[in-house]
Amino acid sequence: MALTKNERRIRIKNRIRKVVSGTAARPRLSVFRSNKEIYAQIVDDVNGKTIAAASSRDKDIAAAKANKTETAALVGKALAEKALKAGVETISFDRGGYLYHGRVKSLADGAREAGLKF
Repeated sequence: MALTKNERRIRIKNRIRKVVSGTAARPRLSVFRSNKEIYAQIVDDVNGKTIAAASSRDKDIAAAKANKTETAALVGKALAEKALKAGVETISFDRGGYLYHGRVKSLADGAREAGLKF
């Protein structure tokens, strides 16, 4: 029985989540990528709290007419700024079962540029 693309991604995601988890000192940056949008949030798994979140649907990011890769970088920068305001400097990156390539890599680079440490 062949797996669908999404089932395969979820298996990979579960394998990653066994290793990567967020604490209050070092929360997890979780990425979800749809065909059209990209969403990211910084999560403290111990307390079950989302510290900061950003997506390509945010008004200021959606207003910037850029391609999907450039938009992902803007989302990374916006998320990093919110995280730094909340007092988070270092994070562990959770690519969510996606390849570290293209939009996911662009988001990570944007977050690093804005001052987050991975």
